[in-house]
Amino acid sequence: MEKIVTFEEFTKVDLRIGTIVEINDFPEARNPAYQLVIDFGALGIKKSSAQITTLYSKQDLLNRQVVAVINFPKKQIAKFMSECLVVGAVKDGDVFLLRPEMQVLNGSTVA
Repeated sequence: MEKIVTFEEFTKVDLRIGTIVEINDFPEARNPAYQLVIDFGALGIKKSSAQITTLYSKQDLLNRQVVAVINFPKKQIAKFMSECLVVGAVKDGDVFLLRPEMQVLNGSTVA
């Protein structure tokens, strides 16, 4: 088992639903990645770098809802500032994005 966290610690992680509204190639990244622009509704627009180029084309990602952690500190990746962390399940080194089963309001919390 991995490190145990308390429920209080878990509740500090702000997981939200957002819609990818723009995707750009990221040739400066150390590993193949996209630069994503994600709309979190009333919470605003945030950017994220995502190493998901092996499973997803830009066309697959446009207007797709995703789950992201929005309260991590910003992280500089090459000349790009990542403002949130898109989450997914990992299988054989590939990341499969998590998303709601049905369309929900951008900015919705994940419980």
